[in-house]
Amino acid sequence: MPHDTLAGIADRERGWGIEGDTHNCLDQLEQYAAETWFRIGDRDFATHLLRTAFLQQGFNLSEVTEKIRTSLKVRVKVLPMTDHIVATRIKTPSGVMEFQEYFVKRKFEDPVEDVTYEGASLATPAPGVIPAIENADVIILCPSNPILSIGPILAIPGIRDSISKTRAKIVGVSPIVGGKAIKGPLDRIMENLGLEVSPFGVAQLYKGLMKGYVIDQLDRSTVPKITSLGMKVLATNTMMDSVEAKVKLAQETIKFAE
Repeated sequence: MPHDTLAGIADRERGWGIEGDTHNCLDQLEQYAAETWFRIGDRDFATHLLRTAFLQQGFNLSEVTEKIRTSLKVRVKVLPMTDHIVATRIKTPSGVMEFQEYFVKRKFEDPVEDVTYEGASLATPAPGVIPAIENADVIILCPSNPILSIGPILAIPGIRDSISKTRAKIVGVSPIVGGKAIKGPLDRIMENLGLEVSPFGVAQLYKGLMKGYVIDQLDRSTVPKITSLGMKVLATNTMMDSVEAKVKLAQETIKFAE
């Protein structure tokens, strides 16, 4: 969850979860012969329990998100894309799967035939989302998976349109370096869906949204193709393997956008 990273408690080694977390709850569930393939820690469980309890009491996701943000002393504003339920579905030769089943239980080994966002067409942006887009100076499409992570956000009616019309300068950072995904199954999903596994392939998904694109210096050869989409390009080191590297990339990206 974004709160973990922003609160400085994320497990950097694993790339998810809370650093130093324990698994006593899962161990006990295992004793009861319950399914325990979704391996979250005890402190993560606490967040899920709190969120579920508040939602059942009638609070919406925006209100719950704000409660968690303030409790963890996260200083920046965090907005969910919508207060409605939207579920990512993965179509594979073995059938349609829920996202976590495909991603966690089956370790994203199944070939992907299609990705859909169930409920997205009926959802509306959460309070504050559209004003945040309209009033932004710079919008950065981070190097997350454009199909599994950013795709659902852009599928909410009104969000993609607002981004395309905002006065903000919009740039993205490529999640593909040297023909491989920095993290996760993006490269194999793009290949399965017939997309070019490169910064250019990702840029095509954002055509009409981004004015600029930050790619890794290893992919300089893709610059002409990306500029043909009407985007300016910055080639630099995009591997965020330290806090210093993250700060440097963020600074370069913002300066590039301006």
